[in-house]
Amino acid sequence: MNQTGVGKTAQNYKSKVKEQFYLPCSYTVNMTGEIITIQVGQCGNHVGKYFWNQLLKEHGIDKDGYSKYNDDLTHIREDDTNPFFKQITNNRYVPRAIMIDLEPAAVTDVQSSFNDLFNPRNTWVSSEGLGAGNSWSTGYDRGVQNQDRIMDIIDRELDSTDNFEGFQLLHSVAGGTGSGLGSSLLEALTDRYSKSFITTYSVFPSKQSEVVVGPYNTVLTLRRLCEDADASIIFDNNALLNLTARTFRDPNTSYEHTNQLISSALSSITNSLRFPSYMYNSMASIFSTLIPTPELHFLTPNFTPFTPDYIIGGQRYKKNTAYDVLLDLLDPFNSLVTQRSDMVTHFNVFSTVIGEVDQNHILRALPKMQQRLNMPSWSTSALNVNIGRRSPYLPPLESRENSVSGLMLSNTSAITSVFERSASAFDKLFYKGAFLNQFESGQLFQNGLDEFVESREVITRMMEEYSNAEQDTYLDDILNEDDIMIGGFDNEGDS
Repeated sequence: MNQTGVGKTAQNYKSKVKEQFYLPCSYTVNMTGEIITIQVGQCGNHVGKYFWNQLLKEHGIDKDGYSKYNDDLTHIREDDTNPFFKQITNNRYVPRAIMIDLEPAAVTDVQSSFNDLFNPRNTWVSSEGLGAGNSWSTGYDRGVQNQDRIMDIIDRELDSTDNFEGFQLLHSVAGGTGSGLGSSLLEALTDRYSKSFITTYSVFPSKQSEVVVGPYNTVLTLRRLCEDADASIIFDNNALLNLTARTFRDPNTSYEHTNQLISSALSSITNSLRFPSYMYNSMASIFSTLIPTPELHFLTPNFTPFTPDYIIGGQRYKKNTAYDVLLDLLDPFNSLVTQRSDMVTHFNVFSTVIGEVDQNHILRALPKMQQRLNMPSWSTSALNVNIGRRSPYLPPLESRENSVSGLMLSNTSAITSVFERSASAFDKLFYKGAFLNQFESGQLFQNGLDEFVESREVITRMMEEYSNAEQDTYLDDILNEDDIMIGGFDNEGDS
């Protein structure tokens, strides 16, 4: 799929390297390809609202799309707006965003939060306006029925790109539209744009989810994330709500708060794409450091601290340095995914520190980070660190306090705790045959319940893959199989 070998058909697994740490040492401007953001369902569109609000702040763009500065030939931007914005005049920008939903409320909320910012032709809302009723099956079927219309919108947006790199999908996995329509869309994107990188930002439900068929929706969606995404960044509402309670001064926390936490992670992941540096200036260059095999593509985000650059009404933090931030990123309390308490294995780690960074602080922190991480021998044991740049368009800091924030993406066995919880909840419902009548009318369930069984098996194999990857011989087994296959061809040729 990609030259980096991170795609679904990739075979060139990452080899060991001599360097212990990766640390970019200089800045160069290297333009990144365009990335189209697709927001699906209520959760996806509400997360998108905060994501675009954050990007507007970081690029000095007002909510009507006009630059706050004179973007003519006399003004040289330090940032690269092209990956996420289409520039339609010297001073006017339009997000490369597509909003999709089966009912209009969330999309209307996003549009009303800005002033003609988005391209109205990049919105699709079902004419029925009834939503999916929290049913994956309904969302999936509506997506298939309207696939041509939705894909026409995507094709038209692609026509405005010169160096298209990939998609990022924002959605939840437990409702009806984000999970069901999102699943049908993932399948369609993989089929039509097989050479493009597909990243998902997927929100998993809390233990107290109000959607009774949420476990069914989650398992059916998780199968598509396994089979059709190149990288999936997971957000867990249990962890998000815990973080929200500690981060905001408002005691009445809500999903409006958790969406700010998610958007903080999204903007930080894409920082090196929008403020290009020596390394990590494409989606593939970031995720190739994290994904050793196509199966192991589920990633856990950690973030600290949530400063006023990212959220409104947050707690004040002590003065911090890159050293403090990098070590704090290892704390499970700063994870946006609930982490199990026993020893976990980290396969690969990528961190971004943003702000006034002293490289000596990073070099001091890296050995301690490596000592605290349990990594198998087949891993490079490298800690990939990007020095991000704080946007010059953000308000000046009152002091050096809160001058550094950090994000860590890790490929770790800890992610299986989320999948185990989802699978366990699914099993309890499925073995009792509870609420299956809500799926009987779906096109994929006309001949029985095989879709449930097959999806559950895919998840079992994925969790087994993560368990196998904890063994030091994980990649050795794969390479030996390749050697045997190559040897077989050689012998066949000799005969």
